[in-house]
Parts: sequence; structure tokens; C-alpha cells
Amino acid sequence: MRILLVTGKGGVGKTTVAAATAARAAERGLRTIVLSTDPAHSLADAFGVAIGDTPGALAARLHGQQLDARRRFEEAWGEAREYLVDVLGWAGADAVEAEELAVIPGLDEVFALADIKAHAASGEYDLVVVDCAPTAETLRLLSLPDVLAWYMDKVFAVQRRMTRAARPMLARLTNMPIASDQVFAAIRRFYDRLDGVRELLTDGAITSARLVVNPERLVVAEARRTFTYLSLFGYHVDAVVANRILPAAVTDPFFDDWRRTQGEHLDTIEAAFAPLPILAAELAGSEIVGVAGLAAFGDALYGALDPAARLAEVEPLRVDALGDALVLSVHLPFSDRGDIDLARTDDELFVAVGPHRRAFVLPDSLRAREVGGARFVDGRLHVEFVRA
Repeated sequence: MRILLVTGKGGVGKTTVAAATAARAAERGLRTIVLSTDPAHSLADAFGVAIGDTPGALAARLHGQQLDARRRFEEAWGEAREYLVDVLGWAGADAVEAEELAVIPGLDEVFALADIKAHAASGEYDLVVVDCAPTAETLRLLSLPDVLAWYMDKVFAVQRRMTRAARPMLARLTNMPIASDQVFAAIRRFYDRLDGVRELLTDGAITSARLVVNPERLVVAEARRTFTYLSLFGYHVDAVVANRILPAAVTDPFFDDWRRTQGEHLDTIEAAFAPLPILAAELAGSEIVGVAGLAAFGDALYGALDPAARLAEVEPLRVDALGDALVLSVHLPFSDRGDIDLARTDDELFVAVGPHRRAFVLPDSLRAREVGGARFVDGRLHVEFVRA
């Protein structure tokens, strides 16, 4: 069973790459489903057929799905949403404002993760290809299981007990709506739907992320940041797809500057993302639409490679013994020492890189030790834990 997360800056052609990867895999005999988590779905446009909220056949051994995340949101978050609407109404918001404000931005997209988990567990597919939203939304989506796990472990149970104990007193002091047990139960069900998703998506033997880039300065810069943040949250990137490269057959002098600029950016991509393989795809002479065209594009992209294979193994997180010390090593490519902040509590290590922050729950072997020091070498943060 394999899961491929295809992501990149909006407009780089990630939907075409995801669809072509799925079509190529199905052509090679793998039972494949390609699904879109992008709210602005374009998967149906790539295949040239209607694709709905439930898996539908696109070709032999190939299914497609465009998730209606809003519908799933209403099903799983309904009671919690009604409570938020009541609180906002109590605070003075009118009915329309309360309805809009009660929908937490980005939360509806999270339910796509539950579908990925369901497809992986169903036994119906050998490969799940995910056409992710543009990078900012994808990073929010993929970081949420980690954030939710921290909230459920550290805050949820205490908050529920405190609310239950204080509810009778608060009811006498204020008419503000107080969260009921049904609201907390809805939050618990919401989290349970995602239970195990993080372990599934950060298991490199099962899940790989592939970054799609164009040989353009801004696109490459964003891909480098995305690689850093995916590594911070434990996701395994196994390849970079350099898409829309000017074909060698185009010899008109008008394109000479463009070809030279692309060549410089391709050199940067090769050097920056090593040792990841760089898969090259030329700019197509016409739109790539339909299973046959996508399969041909996938054939040119992967060649003799198995599109479902794990194409590289770069461990985002590991623990090594160094004498009497244990060293927690985190892969943070394209970062500088000054970009990284560290903090330690009894059982957690907090690492912040730019706007993203992750709490690492320390195993028992590290929890009983003190931080002896930290260093940043060759794109990896090494935090040394020594005996107290």
C-alpha cells in the first residue's frame, strides 16, 4: 500500500502530475485512486470527465474523487458549530455573521485526511494519489493532525472536566451559552476520525510527498520552504518534479533567454534538492486532457521508474546514540541557524522554524534526560540529551 502526496505552488501543474502519476500506475496494473483535497478542484478538468464526492471509475483499475469537504464538515462538526453560533449570537453577532464566523477557516479541509485513511485501510487500492491544495493550504492541512494530537492530549480532558464542574455555577452567573457534553463529544468524534492519520502519513514506507516546481525563481524558493516545513512535521519527500521545461526541439532565438534562465534554475534545483531525484517534464505542445494523454505524460515523466515506488529515503527525524548521549536529529533543509527556535518542557521539545512550530513528544529515553546542547549542521538540527 502506497500514498503519494503531490503538492506545489498554485499553477505549477501539480494536478496534471498527480493525475498522470495515477494513470501511469493504473496502466502498470496497480489498483489506484486519485483524489483532490484542493477546494478549487481541477481534477475533473484534467481527466475531461465529471468526478464526484464518491469514488468513480475513470479507467481500468483507476478511480477518481473530488472531496466535498464542506459536507463532511457539517456532518462531523455540526453540534460544535451550533454551540459557536449560539456564543457568537450572545456576543452580539447577527444570524448571518454568526453562521459565517462559526466556520473555522481551513477546518473543513481536514476531513480529506479521514478519506485518505479510509482508502488506505479499505484494501481496495494499491496506491492513493492525493492532488493537494497549493502549498500554504497543504502545510496547514498536514500540520493539523500534530496540533490536534497535542490539544487532545494536553488540554481537552482538563477543559472538559473544568467545564462540567463549573457549568452549574456559571449558569447562575451568566446567560452565556456553556459548552455541553454533546459539544465535547462532537469534538472527540471529530478527532477520532483523524486518529492514526499522522502515523500513516509520516510512515515513509507508506507515504511520500512529491514537490512539483517550474524552473522559476519564486517557485523554486517556495518549494525550498515547503521542503523545510514538511520535514519539520515528519513527512518524507522522495522526489521533485521539474515541470514545463522548454523542449530542446524549440530552437527559435526568441526563446534563448528563457532557455538560459530555465537552465540556471534547473542547476539550482539539482544542487539544492540533492540527493532527491529530479524528474523532468517538458512543456507540452497542447493541453493534456484525458486518461490516454495523462498516461503518456506519466510515461515520459517516470520512464522505467515505478511511479508508486519510494524514490528516495531521507529521514526527517531520528534518534542516534553518541557515546553516553542520545541525539535527536531533525532534517530542516534550506534553514539557517537563526531561523530556528527551541524550547523544552518536561516531556516535549518545541521547534519553531519561521511561522511553523511543532511540539515533539519525547520518548521515555529522552524525557528523563537534560538538553546538553544543540547544533545545526548540513541541514539537520541535532539536539543532544545527556543524563541528568
